[in-house]
Amino acid sequence: MYFDYFYGEQAEQYSFYRIPKVLITDDVFEKLSTDAKVLYSLFLDRVSLSFNSGWVDEYGRVYIIYTIRSIQRDLHCAVKKAVKLVKELEQFGLIEKVNRGQGKPALIYVKNFYGVLSKGEVLTCQKHNSSVVKSTILELSKAQPNNTNINNTDINYTDPIL
Repeated sequence: MYFDYFYGEQAEQYSFYRIPKVLITDDVFEKLSTDAKVLYSLFLDRVSLSFNSGWVDEYGRVYIIYTIRSIQRDLHCAVKKAVKLVKELEQFGLIEKVNRGQGKPALIYVKNFYGVLSKGEVLTCQKHNSSVVKSTILELSKAQPNNTNINNTDINYTDPIL
């Protein structure tokens, strides 16, 4: 299959799902699977749609409806995997699922962890001394990561509509 290059403004033609950096960088979410992180980003995207549709409970909390079948379709996975991912997000406290019974889909409250976790934590790794380092072909080394917080990636506009 042949894919063409991006030319000019074409580089901004796609819509994106946003995965909060803290899900990748914070030790709290180290054991959270990558698929669960992607599902959380899909849930976050749905939160803004739900808010615009007026899906707010009596306490002012926004909820979403995202069925297991929708998760299967969006992540191309089986029922068992979709259920496992939802339970994983529940166990980490990233969502709260409220079953309504009578064949109705569950309401999902996507939790906002932004204010709870400390800001500005920097991950540090073991530094290598260049005179001691051996060639590590096909191995990962423990080097300092590029800290994208310093590079101000949060101010880049990724919304193609603007």
